[in-house]
Amino acid sequence: MPSASFTSSRTYVRRSRRKGANRIAMPNRPTGNIMDPMLQQNVAAAGGAGASASGSGSSGSSSSGTAGGGSSNNSSSATSTSAAAAAAAAAGGGATAAGGASNSAEYFDSGQGASGSSGAGFSGSFYNALQMMDTTESSGAGTSQSTPPALGASSTTNSAKSTCASAGASAATTSAAAAASSAAGSSHQSPYDLRRKISASSHEQWPTSSSSSAAVAAAASAAASAILVGPSSSSPPLVNPGASPSSSSSSSSSSSSSSSGASSSSSSSNVQAPSTSATFPVNNAPTTGATLAQPPNVHSSVPQQHCGALPVGAAIEDNNYMLPARKRSRRLYTQGGEMGPAAGATGEAAGGGSAASGAAGCAPTAAQYLQYELPDEVLLAIFSYLMEQDLCRLALVCKRFNTIANDTELWKRLYQSVFEYDLPLFNPELCKFVFEKPEESEYANPWKESFRQLYRGVHVRPGYQERRSSGRSIVFFNTIQAALDYPEERAASGAFVPPGAGAGNVVSAGLSNTSAAAGAGGGGGASVNALVNIYEEQVAPTEHPGPLIFLHAGHYKGEYLFIDSDVALVGAAPGNVAESVILEREAGSTVMFVEGAKYSYVGYLTLKFSPEVTSTVSHHKHYCLDIGENCSPTVDNCIIRSTSVVGAAVCVGGVNANPVIRNCDISDCENVGLYVTDYAQGTYEHNEISRNALAGIWVKNFASPIMRENHIHHGRDVGIFTFENGMGYFEKNDIHNNRIAGFEVKAGANPTVVKCEIHHGQTGGIYVHENGLGQFIENRIHSNNFAGVWITSNSNPTIRKNEIYNGHQGGVYIFGEGRGLIEHNNIYGNALAGIQIRTNSDPIVRHNKIHHGQHGGIYVHEKGQGLIEENEVYSNTLAGVWITTGSTPVLRRNRIHSGKQVGVYFYDNGHGKLEDNDIFNHLYSGVQIRTGSNPVIRGNKIWGGQNGGVLVYNGGLGLLEQNEIFDNAMAGVWIKTDSNPTLKRNKIYDGRDGGICIFNGGKGILEENDIFRNTQAGVLISTQSHPILRRNRIYDGQAAGVEITNNATATLEHNQIFKNKFGGLCLASGVQPITRGNNIFNNEDEVEKAVSSGQCLYKISSYTSFPMHDFYRCQTCNTTDRNAICVNCIKNCHAGHDVEFIRHDRFFCDCGAGTLSNQCQLQGEPTQDTDTLYDSAAPMESHTLMVN
Repeated sequence: MPSASFTSSRTYVRRSRRKGANRIAMPNRPTGNIMDPMLQQNVAAAGGAGASASGSGSSGSSSSGTAGGGSSNNSSSATSTSAAAAAAAAAGGGATAAGGASNSAEYFDSGQGASGSSGAGFSGSFYNALQMMDTTESSGAGTSQSTPPALGASSTTNSAKSTCASAGASAATTSAAAAASSAAGSSHQSPYDLRRKISASSHEQWPTSSSSSAAVAAAASAAASAILVGPSSSSPPLVNPGASPSSSSSSSSSSSSSSSGASSSSSSSNVQAPSTSATFPVNNAPTTGATLAQPPNVHSSVPQQHCGALPVGAAIEDNNYMLPARKRSRRLYTQGGEMGPAAGATGEAAGGGSAASGAAGCAPTAAQYLQYELPDEVLLAIFSYLMEQDLCRLALVCKRFNTIANDTELWKRLYQSVFEYDLPLFNPELCKFVFEKPEESEYANPWKESFRQLYRGVHVRPGYQERRSSGRSIVFFNTIQAALDYPEERAASGAFVPPGAGAGNVVSAGLSNTSAAAGAGGGGGASVNALVNIYEEQVAPTEHPGPLIFLHAGHYKGEYLFIDSDVALVGAAPGNVAESVILEREAGSTVMFVEGAKYSYVGYLTLKFSPEVTSTVSHHKHYCLDIGENCSPTVDNCIIRSTSVVGAAVCVGGVNANPVIRNCDISDCENVGLYVTDYAQGTYEHNEISRNALAGIWVKNFASPIMRENHIHHGRDVGIFTFENGMGYFEKNDIHNNRIAGFEVKAGANPTVVKCEIHHGQTGGIYVHENGLGQFIENRIHSNNFAGVWITSNSNPTIRKNEIYNGHQGGVYIFGEGRGLIEHNNIYGNALAGIQIRTNSDPIVRHNKIHHGQHGGIYVHEKGQGLIEENEVYSNTLAGVWITTGSTPVLRRNRIHSGKQVGVYFYDNGHGKLEDNDIFNHLYSGVQIRTGSNPVIRGNKIWGGQNGGVLVYNGGLGLLEQNEIFDNAMAGVWIKTDSNPTLKRNKIYDGRDGGICIFNGGKGILEENDIFRNTQAGVLISTQSHPILRRNRIYDGQAAGVEITNNATATLEHNQIFKNKFGGLCLASGVQPITRGNNIFNNEDEVEKAVSSGQCLYKISSYTSFPMHDFYRCQTCNTTDRNAICVNCIKNCHAGHDVEFIRHDRFFCDCGAGTLSNQCQLQGEPTQDTDTLYDSAAPMESHTLMVN
């Protein structure tokens, strides 16, 4: 049989479906390599021991010695004679007592060592014999011998078996010839074998032998080796209560004598199972622990434990045995009467049936009673008193036992008594321990599976060190250091056994790396803890994990843990495990990992460093957790606290320091939370780092950690601080509510920060200064009290694809000669400017969306510079872009639109270049230039401004070149109040007012512009202005081409003015411009035509345009200087009134508009009441300065 283990019986289920007449119950497939020389050595050793036992079968004295020697190779044998069985059992018991290891150890190391069996009946631990039938047959010596496992030398243990065997032997003796003749054509098919249905006639002949009557006797006597199963190690076995020791002894003798002569021929009816040696996997991998037991030889005839359940004639239904086990009626052994040897023989001779038919009258054995009579509930109650190793053996007995022994609640109780966890803890891979809800587990019995994975561990549980339990191989210690020293002590004392040597503890390879019997001198299996360092160079670490130590609830104070090997320390407690297991020190690091701790693990613990305030011992280099160079431990689900005012709670430093720290809580420390320095690396995931007095994380001196999904918050300093060339990769961290910046980069540090959320900082979000670098990509930076990103003092980070929003001040703030690449960001909803550039800073800002700011979009001031290109700036409360105080940025190919004030605003000596931008749909002007500002505005499209396209005023300058300025609600370009811009080669068209309006002392040079299709005058010059117009083309206007009024003048040279509605050049009274070489032609002169035809001029102008002509006032109608009456209305509507000539100027007729007391006789219905306007509506100036 395969050894007892935590593995399932799936192989058995698969075997039950195989076909064939002579089927063999195959053992579990070995997990090791069958070609392994060590495994082959085991097979050879097992075969040699079996041969030795067979050779000594004829001598009682020699069989004792042989069995004793064979006890170390994990093979047990069954005999065809009860006398040989008793002799071998006695010999096996003596050998076990002498050698210190019983045969039962091949299935499970119960921890009892030499006391597993004794020669005094059942006074020893009966459960060492808990196993399936294990029969070993000799194929070469012609003689077979059996040693029932763990029955020792007691004669009473064989009483029931001897009785059945003697009855069967007598029957076989009287009917040998009939049995031999009937056996020739029969196949050996058990009636309880569900794998094949056979007829009732065939069933009558299944027990017969194929060679002689001696074979029949051998088969009958072989049934005497049925196993005995007891309810517990302390209760007596369930055997036939009517048998006395004396009668049992005599029965054994008689059965022995009746079958000894037939032993040589019985081997022809038996099949030898293949002998294999295998090992159990540790963490689903092969291990070099103790080998499995030799697989048993299996009879192809009737199973022995069914000897009392065989059908007799038609006593049971013919088809009952062919039903599946779950549907077959339960066999009640108490209903059948006992049959003596004579009765059995008589029945056999008369009926010509099998020898086993005589055995059917035997009283039920303990095994039969347990397997078929006892209710499930009673069995479950009995099993609840057993340990895990006993349950594993019982699961191999039969399907019913397997089902009950794998009860989930049964294993949950066992599991929690050992590990104390509320949920099963799994070890799916090296350095990983995770809890899993049972209902979500992929395992049918998650508690048992967790038990299997963790069974190799030792435990630190004060007060439990002296406890020993039958059926359990677990070692307890009072201190952590003792547990750490245990593997080395075992290795030094030679307690380990090389793989495949001796009768090691089979289960130690599959369930546990320790043997409880080792302390008693037992030769248990090799400890993986001890072997892992020995074979470190030959095997992969996943095949041989290091020592596993469970620390149970308690406060371990003062223990210095210096870890230089691949040990795993795991907390074990109910509820919140880490809070219940506390390690604390007051001087020196609480836990220190050094070189050699490559695959070490610390998990589910609380680590504290609490130096005394009054202590004189320097501890500036002592940390709660110290990880040095050339080691890579895993720290998982730990709570880490430090009250030291210097240093850090966790320090990772040195070349090749590469730990994994995850799911830890590093909080409330009086210093830095996590400090990574000196080229260290590591992976830090899912940690809670909060409320520390200094930075949550320091990264320094070329350290390059990977930090993912950490929660870093409410620090009393910065959240993460990288400085002095610190690097690292920071992904999906949540950084918020820190007193200073969420992330600070300084002094050549160059981190990569990806997909983090940096928010609600009490100052800023990201602060890069003093030559800091870094890449900040796809982060969410929001709701910080100061700017979302600060860049200063020659720093040059990359800010890419971030969302920067809802800041209580600005979005990105670049000052003090800061640089940086700001691209593809979404910046919105900030209280101040989305991006602010000042004090000689020179960043690159491109492909950003800057919108819906409560202030402006981009603010460049105090000699700020920068390349600002291909951004979309829109829907901001103030100006889209401000440029002021000596700043000289370059804006190219931006879309600046839909602002609530100005698009681009130059003021107070703001300069720079505005090239190839789209500036449109602003509530004020698209561009405003004032107070000494002198930008270059080239190649832009400026349209949709509600207050005009470009406004230059209050001494503004600038070069406007090759722009398209169109579809603005007011003038395309305004020039006023002593401003003097230069306009070259622009296209100014389709304005809903004039093309260019120059007034209030405005100047400027207008050269080679195309001005066309505007509603008002192409160029209006008014109120003491004096521009210069050269080589312009002014055409297709809805009013005059050029109008000069209100004491203004101009220099007009070589202009072409044509196809304008009200005339080419219209001059008001007193205006004397300088004209030279102009070409004025093909204008429509609608005003002169209307006057000539006697029409009111209002008819051609309405109140939206102002044709230039003579206008009058009427004293009789009490008109004022603000009212104008055209010449035709004076002649017709005001004939005979007292009228006077005012001047020749631009106006519309108030009489025709119906605003006077007399109704116009030349016009129809009156229009709205409005005064005549002599100029276009005045533009609105930006309120930015007032707000700022």
